[in-house]
Amino acid sequence: MIRSERRDHIAIVTIDNPPVNALPVAGWYALADALRSAGRDPDVHVVILRAEGKGFQAGVDIKELAADPTNKSMIGVNRGCFETFAAVYECEVPVIAAIHGFCLGGGIGIAGNADIIVASDDATFAVPEVDRGALGTATHLQRLVPAHKARAMFFTAATATAQELAHYGSVERVVPYEQLLDTALEIAATIAAKSPLVIRRAKEAFRMIDPVDVLRSYRMEQGFTFEINLYGDSDELRDAFVTKRSAELREGSELLEP
Repeated sequence: MIRSERRDHIAIVTIDNPPVNALPVAGWYALADALRSAGRDPDVHVVILRAEGKGFQAGVDIKELAADPTNKSMIGVNRGCFETFAAVYECEVPVIAAIHGFCLGGGIGIAGNADIIVASDDATFAVPEVDRGALGTATHLQRLVPAHKARAMFFTAATATAQELAHYGSVERVVPYEQLLDTALEIAATIAAKSPLVIRRAKEAFRMIDPVDVLRSYRMEQGFTFEINLYGDSDELRDAFVTKRSAELREGSELLEP
């Protein structure tokens, strides 16, 4: 599910969980552990986070949540996502996200916390949470696109292309898929050749001067996810997604009653 390797002071962490790299609870914790382990290794100067298969990452495993009648999986996946996003953000060395195909939901949380993004020319980015009965990653989406674009994408579940994100400056390079890993390795090698002490302190400095407390902001979003789960619409939306049918939702006026 999660693989790690080392190449000349570069750690490569790979997500490989077919068919769409959606991660269950255990997968999120495994990814967080791999990233933290890489960052704490003094021989690692930079991390590349990539994926195998049809796309980069499709968020949480909705089927795991739908199959659990308790709140255990929901709590576990929320905490697991938080741990992974924090592991990217707090990694002691720069993290380069190499993104291809789809980058959805939790994938946005990963990409939004990465230091550098390279993407294949077929990469698309979206947050379909509202269609799945969840919230979250608005914090990270706003690190990738301007605020109003982020709201439009979030409320409509629309996608943005790698080329659009490159226009906004959040994607460093857009290349054919065949060149994606080599491009990430090229940038990583440039960083790895520099003083590891300086690079680690530079990464820490960027975290210290960040105008948004990313971890706290995302944790607040998760509170709203729990709130909407109490209403029941989230269960219906998840079940409709799994069973491939239209969701049967209540009228909005019912939710406004005290």
